[in-house]
Amino acid sequence: MAMEVIPTGAALGADVRGVDLTQPLSAEEFDAVEQAWLDHSVLLFRDQRLSDDELIRFSQHFGALDIAPASATDMAGAQEKSRSEIWIISNVIENGKPIGALGDKEAEWHTDMSYVDEPPMASVLNAREIPRTGGDTSFGNMYKAFETLPDGLRREIENRVCNHDSSTTSVGELRAGAGEVVDVREAPGAKHPMIRTHPATGGKALYLGRRLNGYVQGMELDASEALLDALWAHCTKPEFTWTHQWRVGDLLVWDNRCTIHRRDSFNGAERRVMHRTQIKGDRPV
Repeated sequence: MAMEVIPTGAALGADVRGVDLTQPLSAEEFDAVEQAWLDHSVLLFRDQRLSDDELIRFSQHFGALDIAPASATDMAGAQEKSRSEIWIISNVIENGKPIGALGDKEAEWHTDMSYVDEPPMASVLNAREIPRTGGDTSFGNMYKAFETLPDGLRREIENRVCNHDSSTTSVGELRAGAGEVVDVREAPGAKHPMIRTHPATGGKALYLGRRLNGYVQGMELDASEALLDALWAHCTKPEFTWTHQWRVGDLLVWDNRCTIHRRDSFNGAERRVMHRTQIKGDRPV
């Protein structure tokens, strides 16, 4: 069966059919996958029940892998159930301990691991177990958000740098070893340009990380807060987004350089188990 790429019809995303990711991809097959990914920013592959080895092998087509990020303070030992390249995202408790990160809470809009100097360029997420409802993942197109910025907002962020706080996870939990942020101007994390040029496509995109504890360097605090509020209100408009409802075996790969994403909360009495890899990236410019 030949590979088929079917756009979602929304601001981003496409469904890729005719590819079995449990099998090695030829160079020609991956070239087609990569081009579809660059064109649509998020790709969905249905019915991909991958082992960890197969997930790692597919992910390595995109580049070298990062190790899993630091999780919340109560997550010590969770990575024992996986390899260092794979981050388990789950609400499941076994023997009194969580087997993964992020639990059942809502995860706010963010781009993965932007709090490091060289954030991962891509993330790959494979669904092992899902609840009956909830836990949907939404994506935002930051190319389109930038292209449609009002002129005044665009001028305000030209040559501006934002701090991407490293103290909390996307569900607002403190990471292991982190302290609570009292003043966002002193929050730990990496500092990145607010307009990012994609190294493969040449396109320009908003690059914000997440709203919590964000700060625009060199601005008065009130002005920074007002600017970030305006940018987030703009980039999360429905016309820039697409929401995916998960099935077991779904695999999503997204481009962290030009997208943001969030997760709905779900019933914590139901199991959700996802395995994720993250592909090394470079310093945003």
